[in-house]
Amino acid sequence: MSVNPAKSRLSVPSGSLQISELLPSLSGTNGHFLRFSLVIPTYNEGKNIKDMVQMLSQLLDSVIPGDYELIVVDDDSPDRTWEVAQSLIPEYTQLRVMRRQQERGLSTAVIRGWQVARGQILGVIDGDLQHPPLVLLKLLAEIEGGADLAVASRNVEGGGVSEWSFVRRFLSRGAQILGLIILPEVVGRVDDPMSGYFMVRRCAIVDRTLNPLGYKILIEVIGRGKIGQIAEVGYVFQERQEGESKVTWKQYVEYLGHLLRLRFDRWPLARFLRFGMVGLSGVFVDMTVLYLLHDPSTLGWALTRSKIISAEVAIINNFIWNDVWTFGDMANRQRGRRKRLKRFLKFNIVCLIGLVLNVLLLNVLFNFLNIHYQLANLIAIATVTFWNFWINMKLSWRVTEINN
Repeated sequence: MSVNPAKSRLSVPSGSLQISELLPSLSGTNGHFLRFSLVIPTYNEGKNIKDMVQMLSQLLDSVIPGDYELIVVDDDSPDRTWEVAQSLIPEYTQLRVMRRQQERGLSTAVIRGWQVARGQILGVIDGDLQHPPLVLLKLLAEIEGGADLAVASRNVEGGGVSEWSFVRRFLSRGAQILGLIILPEVVGRVDDPMSGYFMVRRCAIVDRTLNPLGYKILIEVIGRGKIGQIAEVGYVFQERQEGESKVTWKQYVEYLGHLLRLRFDRWPLARFLRFGMVGLSGVFVDMTVLYLLHDPSTLGWALTRSKIISAEVAIINNFIWNDVWTFGDMANRQRGRRKRLKRFLKFNIVCLIGLVLNVLLLNVLFNFLNIHYQLANLIAIATVTFWNFWINMKLSWRVTEINN
């Protein structure tokens, strides 16, 4: 069966980086949607692409013949990788090629490929033969077994790197630890968050606007997608046979920027600002009550007793405003005096722990790191404010029951 290469040359999508549902116009040539679409992002891979397409085609033909497609997305390579790939279309009928001339970047290349894909399962693999194709079968089996996301991992049993230097290993692990610090609820879900070899169910990322920065897209998929079950399959990262490595310091900087972007995008900023304003009102209440109780011109009570009472009055003030305003939408779903009392007790405990953390952090910064006490206090207050907000949102106002 002859194939016209022109029909397999793909137009580059424009606009937002959003994956749409499968429409009839995207169905395969046999009238139904394909099971699997694999995107191969390339740049100067002219020496590798033929072998890559050949191996992938033979492998997938053996398990899902005619039910897959390979999509090469090339960023207008100087070595004309896109042209080499297009020349293979008559021989490999499942191959389609996209040449991007206006955009650059591995992550966006993958998403643009997924946007034109016709498969119910979407995947990505490097075009440099460093990702062993045989692992695709294990990833596919995990998806068909119920996983929303299947990741080829260097950090689980059966995984590893072949000849990485100490520096590269250190940077890779350091990047993972940094991710766990900045974005634990995303990065902590997988053992190899920097993997560029994985599959995901299309339905898990449909209508989610992706906004990647740099060359790592997996954390974007986990962070913005509707990802339930995740499976990881071990693989050994192979050394490049042809061409040059594209790993640079710039990519590590972009990775850091990507983590921060996801962190702030996921952070409920408006709610946090309300929490901060309530906290400021609590400071005013605390200072006013402390003055009324302790000052010699008023009641003249002992300082410790006055401070304990003023702190508790401030906590009550903060709870009332947070329950009505900051977390009002969440509180409305758990009505009743008993549930309100439960939220109040949790709020008190969290604030008490926050106070202990404040004192400990202040002492560490001042006594061990020699930071000026005023700056140390400011850092401690800011840190504890984040703690109080996040833990209270996840614990005190966590919706566990919904009233009818």
